[in-house]
Amino acid sequence: MNTLRFAIVILSLLISASGPLAADPTAKHDFLQRKEVQGFVDNMVTRHGFDENQLQSWFRAIRPRPDIIEAISNPAEAKPWHQYRKIFIKEKRIKGGVDFWNTHRALLQQAEQKTGVPARIIVAILGVETLYNTYKGRHDVFESLVTLSFDYPKRARFFRSELEQFLLLAREEKVDPLALKGSYAGAMGGPQFISSSFRRYAIDFDNDGKRDIWNNPADMIGSVANYFKVHGWKQDQPITFLASANGSRHQVAVDKGIKPYYSIKQLAEMGVHHYNNEHTNPAARAALIRLDQLDGAEYWIGLQNFYVITRYNHSALYAMAVYQLSEEIAARMKVN
Repeated sequence: MNTLRFAIVILSLLISASGPLAADPTAKHDFLQRKEVQGFVDNMVTRHGFDENQLQSWFRAIRPRPDIIEAISNPAEAKPWHQYRKIFIKEKRIKGGVDFWNTHRALLQQAEQKTGVPARIIVAILGVETLYNTYKGRHDVFESLVTLSFDYPKRARFFRSELEQFLLLAREEKVDPLALKGSYAGAMGGPQFISSSFRRYAIDFDNDGKRDIWNNPADMIGSVANYFKVHGWKQDQPITFLASANGSRHQVAVDKGIKPYYSIKQLAEMGVHHYNNEHTNPAARAALIRLDQLDGAEYWIGLQNFYVITRYNHSALYAMAVYQLSEEIAARMKVN
């Protein structure tokens, strides 16, 4: 009896192994089995003239990435400022910025003259984003964007738009979409441009006939400067400065967010006082930024140029990290 039961179990396992999943063990990973994915493919064929077979082959070459969903669900910007700052304001990034500036001094000077964006800000962006192009991301961009487009409902619309932009970019730049690496969110190259930003703001700064933000320092520098110029950078204007806030009336300004809304005069009436005598225009629009330190709140007044930095990453923490890193690098370079 025991032998018969054992034989039945073995036979059952063999039958199960010969079923549909065994015949196609990758079926559950095939994005093309989903109606919304096939709809996306059809749209790319109809609207942009892509080859359907080629698109399908790209989708079959990838698989869902749960680790991508995990990464985007726990961004560094969720940390308090005293933890977030330590990630970027460190000796390795400061020294790396000095070395990068010294190596590409002529290109940075040219970009600053053409756009009005300070070299220190360009350098700091590249330092925060990719440690001066030494770490550009290890994820397959196409796989990341597809995963976020169809397995992350919270921002599916945004990432499907970026996926569309990515495929257009790959065709325009004549690159294999399966070969490009980047961040878990699909950002690419030294400046970490998402696909739509690449198509709008990346430039061929050295006029060699191509926009290469992966390997060409000239195009990286020029593209970052162009991004800020287009977003409204004000040449020779301050970015942010430390402030104090008394009472509780200022909280409404903090809650208003990172876009300059109140005038400096209005902020003063709310109990906010700044420590920068070089910028005393009471009509200048500003935002009140609260940063959480271990010993309590720290307040900064963010002007137009601070807001422009947040166009790169919509976070006051990010913009402050870029600003403070830029100041550290400039001080090491002894640049006024």
